[in-house]
Amino acid sequence: MTSVSARPGPPRLGRVARSVARLPPTSFFATSAVFHYLGPSLAVLLFVHVHALGVAWLRITAAAVFFALWRRPWRIWRAATPAQRRIFLALGVVLAAMNSLFYLAVDKLPLSTVGAIEFLGTVILAALGARTRRNLLALLLAVGGVAVLTDVRLSGQPLGFVFAFANCAGFMLYVILGHRIANTPVAGATTQGGGDSGGAAPMSGIDQLGLSMLIAAVVATPAGIGYAATAFTHPLWLAWGIGVGLCSSVIPYVTDQLAMARLNRSTFALMLALLPAVATIIGFLVLAQTPTGQDLAGIALVIIGVAIHHEPSVPPSAAAPSSEAAPPPAGTRAGHNVSTDT
Repeated sequence: MTSVSARPGPPRLGRVARSVARLPPTSFFATSAVFHYLGPSLAVLLFVHVHALGVAWLRITAAAVFFALWRRPWRIWRAATPAQRRIFLALGVVLAAMNSLFYLAVDKLPLSTVGAIEFLGTVILAALGARTRRNLLALLLAVGGVAVLTDVRLSGQPLGFVFAFANCAGFMLYVILGHRIANTPVAGATTQGGGDSGGAAPMSGIDQLGLSMLIAAVVATPAGIGYAATAFTHPLWLAWGIGVGLCSSVIPYVTDQLAMARLNRSTFALMLALLPAVATIIGFLVLAQTPTGQDLAGIALVIIGVAIHHEPSVPPSAAAPSSEAAPPPAGTRAGHNVSTDT
């Protein structure tokens, strides 16, 4: 064991961590909600010049470079346990696959449709974690909403829906693994991560996320770098791709980690219901994708399903912020959730 959590408190926090602690946790979610779909909407506009897989590679690589310069996350690899290293590797593979599949999907389907399908996974995870009538109703509503959406365009873009549902599966894994790193500090990270790590779990989660993003860049390179090559001779396209990475994989993922570490389950679950609506609004404003009445009905069903689903409870001892660096006893079950009771 380490002494990282022996006496957690303000004296151990660096400047960044202290500033983060002063912000309301809902502000992190609001920021994530906007950029979660603003970045992809900008990516869709870049698809005219660069293939979707190339844009996905630019997004992942730009984010990896940013995390490398900001947090130098590779230093926590030596301090991590073999189990934690496996989580980093798994999350890196998931991030590479999820981002690529998401862009392949939004290249063929409206952003609002892909967003609604993506959050079907959230309701499924809740239903698996807490088998209640309420979650069964939530699952039926969400599945019904997705069925309405797929009925609109399935005949025209079947491959797009394959990518969208594959991305949904990836998002489920991201929720599980992202929750795990948000609430499991790496032993010794405070002595290796600099003053800003300072024992703060949110910053430790960001360091682990950064390391996973470096792994994602390596995983995505064979499939994406060839498609991204066209951007290397066009500085504007390259800068655009870097901007997509910051908007899509840095700002929302960092704020996700900060929100996951501080918002309770019920609050975070309710806020998740806003994301398909945000996708619809941004798709309309940025991409001029006007939803039909049937689209809106399907999205509304998904939103209601996400809003009413109930997350499984975790014993307070398992979610205590002063726990040791080892995973909490309920960690596996807590992985079904997007946040923790703090």
